[in-house]
Amino acid sequence: MSEIMVFGSNLRGIHGGGAARVAYEHHGAEMGVGEGRTGLSYALPTKADFSRTLSVEEIAEHAAKFIEYARANPRDTFQLTQVGCGLAGLTKEQIAPLFRDIPGNVNAPLAWHEIIFGEVIPARVSFNF
Repeated sequence: MSEIMVFGSNLRGIHGGGAARVAYEHHGAEMGVGEGRTGLSYALPTKADFSRTLSVEEIAEHAAKFIEYARANPRDTFQLTQVGCGLAGLTKEQIAPLFRDIPGNVNAPLAWHEIIFGEVIPARVSFNF
C-alpha cells in the first residue's frame, strides 16, 4: 500500500515547476515520463509542453485513464493535486467535474469538494491557549 501524489504534467515529462517539480524532487516522478506512475507519483497531462495547455476535452481523456488506474490499484491511496489549475491556467470549475467518478482511494483537493461531491468542507480552526 502506497500513497501516490497525482500532479499535472506536460506530455514531454519535463517536471520543472509547480507540483510537477515537487513530484520530481520528492516523489519519484521521472523526467521524460509525461503520463502515468513513476515512483510515488502519477503524472496526469494538462499541458502539451511549456507553452500550450491541453483542451479540457484532452485533459478529460487523461483524467479517465487516471481514474481507471486508481480503480485497478485499490490498495494505493492517491493524493490528487489541483491539476490544471496552476501553471496550465484553468479553473477548478473547468477541471474538478472531470473527477466526479473518482473511487474511494482518491483524495480530492478540498477546494474541489463542493464541485465534485456537492459539499463544502469547513476550514479547521485551531486555538492556541
